[in-house]
Amino acid sequence: MNAVQITVTVLISVGAVCVLCLLCWFSNSCLTVTRHEIYSGKLARDLRIVHLSDLHAKRFGKKNRRLVKAVKKQNPDIIVFTGDIIHLYKKPGEEAALELVEQLAKIAPFYYVSGNHEMRYRDYRFFSRRLADAGAVVLENEYIVKFGVAIVGLGCAHLKNNKIFEITPDFGTYKILLAHEPQFLRRYARAGYDLVLSGHAHGGQWRFLGQGVYAPGQGLLPELTSGEHILGSTHMIISRGLGNSEFPLRINNRPEVVVIDLKKA
Repeated sequence: MNAVQITVTVLISVGAVCVLCLLCWFSNSCLTVTRHEIYSGKLARDLRIVHLSDLHAKRFGKKNRRLVKAVKKQNPDIIVFTGDIIHLYKKPGEEAALELVEQLAKIAPFYYVSGNHEMRYRDYRFFSRRLADAGAVVLENEYIVKFGVAIVGLGCAHLKNNKIFEITPDFGTYKILLAHEPQFLRRYARAGYDLVLSGHAHGGQWRFLGQGVYAPGQGLLPELTSGEHILGSTHMIISRGLGNSEFPLRINNRPEVVVIDLKKA
């Protein structure tokens, strides 16, 4: 191999590495907005929800400005966060989380439910009080009625037991469940929810041809990682999340801001 061939080979290799690095950066740092519309005769009015999940202490610019700007641009009626705003296995990132919540709660009412990282965080009780002080409505096995809609938070510690049937309101209004893990869809549907918002699966982490590779609790080639799923009269929308957990990077799976427009039928 002569000098010219060596130079060309090196340039191609360097170029390929640069392209891969750019793709990884794009897949992990460039926010995308995904939109859904759902119609229901139970609704008293139209309602726009911004759904966020699985921040894992990540920042999108200084003080999460890019994320806050993306949310504000949607002009939501409410904002919901379905768990794992902190990251248990690294620095938990309480300050980043509180900084974000404080800003988002000024845009619209902010509702929060715990994920598995909060469930195992030894200081979670204190942290949840700090979330409330920052402006979050922390829903741990309780509900609130807003805009004629019941918003229910199922704490991550109770996903596998019968707590969901105890806390579900029995009146006929439109019911939204915030529950971190999506793989219990059948249980959520049995409880009679109209809409379930979940995260946890991180979109399957690496996505190829619309299919995620792996999700905790579901294993390889999981079914419930992203988008809208319908079981009976229950709609589930799964956020691909914002940050990373044990897997350090996403591939073809950009951090996601989900916008749900509930329309009165």
